[in-house]
Amino acid sequence: MTLFLLIFVVSMVVIGGTITMMMLSRTPRYRTEPQHLLRLFDRVLSGEASANEWHTVVGYPVRHDEYLESVRRSAMLIMDEHGRLSQAAAGGSLLSRAGREELTMLRDHLAAHMALKAGQREF
Repeated sequence: MTLFLLIFVVSMVVIGGTITMMMLSRTPRYRTEPQHLLRLFDRVLSGEASANEWHTVVGYPVRHDEYLESVRRSAMLIMDEHGRLSQAAAGGSLLSRAGREELTMLRDHLAAHMALKAGQREF
């Protein structure tokens, strides 16, 4: 009988501890930052990014920054208009030449915006 009680108490402590930890922990959240988009854009322009990587970063809505959300939506439009997913699967580029030019302009605009915000923080 004592063995049963010992096993029961240990089981309840383990189960209770697990439930307590699960209730106190938060759900992990992914927060897209400008650096993530710049890194992805650079990888796409150099032909190193996969379609999965593109959809993982660009397919996730940005709720904390309206400007980044507009950049993300512009990138989605570029992919919709100029995307070449079938060629990318065979080792080609994700975007056509016109798409890469548009993405370069979007990337430069985002980099300039980041530099401007960094310059404003210094003052």
